[in-house]
Amino acid sequence: MRCIMLKLSRLYRVWLKIIIPVLFFTFFPVGAISEESADSSAPLVVYKHPLCFCCKKWVAHLRESHFKTASVFKIDMQAVKRKWGIPRGMEGCHTAVWKNRYVFEGHVPASYVQGFLASPPEGGVGLIVTGMPVGSPGMEDRDKFEPYNIYLLLQGGDYRLYARIESLDDTGITYSSKTL
Repeated sequence: MRCIMLKLSRLYRVWLKIIIPVLFFTFFPVGAISEESADSSAPLVVYKHPLCFCCKKWVAHLRESHFKTASVFKIDMQAVKRKWGIPRGMEGCHTAVWKNRYVFEGHVPASYVQGFLASPPEGGVGLIVTGMPVGSPGMEDRDKFEPYNIYLLLQGGDYRLYARIESLDDTGITYSSKTL
């Protein structure tokens, strides 16, 4: 009986270490452009984990604000965040990169992305919304809302407060006819 249990235990470990990852990477290849937006010429590329659904909602929010976007699935999101200088503890759900120059981490409202791009602050390399605040774009839940901060990411990895969002009205969502 002990011999059978030992064999089953080994089989279970093989299943966990080999078969499940093979199946996962078969269906979600690392670095593959998602089917939802295979436009690799888009100026705003959103890196996201293939199993995250709020990212898809955030991308829809950007498109409603006339951003041209592409989505790229990444299993190792930490590598993307390190590449773009996102400080530890300041990570959001997804990472968007504008023309390989500016980075927008997490659920930053499109109106703030637009404002940043229209007039980038000196030394600024992007904006960050940490975590997944309820009520932020992509994290809508009926009338629920959790105030949150938007941080300015500076060259060298420092950051400072950029804006405080106290209500849905503070997102300042505006729509223009111009696609960014």
